[in-house]
Amino acid sequence: MDRAQHVPVLAGRVTALLAPALTAEGAVLVDATLGRAGHARALLEACPGLLLIGVDADVAAIEAARELLAPFAGRVTLRHARYDEIPAIEAATDSGAIAPDRVLGLLFDLGVSSPQLDDPGRGFAYAHDAPLDMRMDQTRDRTAADIVNGYPAAELARILRDYGEERFARRIADAVVRERARAPITSTARLSAIVKDAIPAATRRTGGNPAKRTFQALRIEVNDELGTLSRALPAALDVLAVGGRVAVLAYHSLEDRIVKRELVRLSTDQTPPGLPVPASAATPQFRLLTRGAERPDSEEVADNPRAASARLRAAERVRRAA
Repeated sequence: MDRAQHVPVLAGRVTALLAPALTAEGAVLVDATLGRAGHARALLEACPGLLLIGVDADVAAIEAARELLAPFAGRVTLRHARYDEIPAIEAATDSGAIAPDRVLGLLFDLGVSSPQLDDPGRGFAYAHDAPLDMRMDQTRDRTAADIVNGYPAAELARILRDYGEERFARRIADAVVRERARAPITSTARLSAIVKDAIPAATRRTGGNPAKRTFQALRIEVNDELGTLSRALPAALDVLAVGGRVAVLAYHSLEDRIVKRELVRLSTDQTPPGLPVPASAATPQFRLLTRGAERPDSEEVADNPRAASARLRAAERVRRAA
């Protein structure tokens, strides 16, 4: 996909949810998954006093965003990092220009980005033959090929079952182990063929490409996506000032479950049963801004098919942690 053609998911709704917290001069938005900066650009345009800290694990994304955000250069700080490093980034950035109580927006747009999927050399897509890579951060060592060729069958099956929700996880894992004994599996095309052959013929005829769930599971494992999110979300929310807002776009149930659990926990009164009045330290730190997970409408999905699985949740901080 050309950079100019990248369409951010639910950009209007994300802007509507976050912008009310970002109107003050010097308000800071931390975009934890900057990508091609579609959401960031929309918010920088909507909020003229906004300062942006853009974070991404993908060096290519940082370089593309630097070019795309050039018109806002004086208001933008970019960092190559994983989003579980946000507290350290925020602390390092606080040199007087950005005060800790000015972080009034957090945005997470989770999962693989369209440019990563569309770059055949990255190995994310089963539609292209490419090296089995799947690293969002290409400065790190472990690739999908390392997992496919090195994990025991039982561990491979667990990943496919837990992260890909794959019914035939053990059959696929056993087939992978047999095939890699003949020769290492190093390409997306060969892995796709192995998965297809391992799945019953009747199943192959429905539900799209049979390798989809396997590729999702491997990508999550390579990038430790669920572990990173579980660490990152509570830590990032902790740097958000009172009145600040967070918006999270998730694209599968495993991510969304983590987001839902954390936002519900922080927006629920934790006063022990039996106390006559709520304990101030146990009252909610956040209030939910969305009822459940919001989904894109049919018009947006028609314009941007990759939005189809998106789930958006948002909340506002109403008090600091005790």
